[in-house]
Amino acid sequence: MKYLKLIGLKYHDCHVLMQQLLPMVIRGILPKNVRVIISRLCLFFKVIFNKVLDFKKLDELEDESAIILCQLKMYFTPLFFYIIVHLLVYLAREIRFCGLVYLRWMYPIE
Repeated sequence: MKYLKLIGLKYHDCHVLMQQLLPMVIRGILPKNVRVIISRLCLFFKVIFNKVLDFKKLDELEDESAIILCQLKMYFTPLFFYIIVHLLVYLAREIRFCGLVYLRWMYPIE
């Protein structure tokens, strides 16, 4: 089990894992209802990290993030939901105030 851990990942590595690989990996492992919610979460991140974003859809993204969190709370224990997870609700609002996410990425600093 010691060798199955992912350590030493940088921000970009986690970004790729979350958006691209996680939906494929969980396809045959998790039950369908949990798999759909996690896939929606990955799709949410994929949409907000795009270089082109329709700012008219930001209200829909805010609503979508709240729905995703509520659905995650149905299947995961309360220990999973510390304060950082709830910041997901504010990501769409932050895009509205600060601009696109790729303009504020930390990749060059790493």
